[in-house]
Amino acid sequence: MSAVPGTGPLRAGTPGPGEPPLDELIAELTVDIPDHPEPGVLFRDLTPVFANGPAFRRIVRGLAAPAVSDPRAAALADAADGDPGYDLVVGVEARGFLLAAAVAYDRGVGVVPVRKAGKLPRERISADYDLEYGTATLELHADSVLPGSRVLVVDDVLATGGTLGATVALVEQLGGVVTAVAVVVELAALGGRERLAPHTVHALWTT
Repeated sequence: MSAVPGTGPLRAGTPGPGEPPLDELIAELTVDIPDHPEPGVLFRDLTPVFANGPAFRRIVRGLAAPAVSDPRAAALADAADGDPGYDLVVGVEARGFLLAAAVAYDRGVGVVPVRKAGKLPRERISADYDLEYGTATLELHADSVLPGSRVLVVDDVLATGGTLGATVALVEQLGGVVTAVAVVVELAALGGRERLAPHTVHALWTT
């Protein structure tokens, strides 16, 4: 498959000449793993998607261009050319790190990791959350998001919304303004979008 032509930002999901729509490309390259990490859970393995250079580039550009729904964020937006509408990209451990770092680099903004409990060395805040297959805790450095910072939250998959809901709560606890939540895949039947309301959810592939 040919690389995406041009170097400027692309509209989310916009294919280049001869390329399939982005959602179809993601679906084609994703490998479904049944009963992982436990019986009854269908795991969407996106590593083959990330390993495909042209696909990964299109995904990064798609995630980097979500709609901004929060009026507070719109009011804070800089009218200058090149402002992506957010000051930081927050990525959720672990695959979200790959995506958030790439999006932040593409748009020239900072990247902040949200980590599992016990991984961050300095003062931190924490939030517990439920997964479709258990419970866990996420943590964020207490000085990583300044009050009023516009934040794009990025992860690979939106399932029940537990992980991303906890991430949004952490950002907002520090005074950040979540402009949108951007994911590669949304598992619509699990209701994560509703759990994250009223925040905008920007999914490249909904299944």
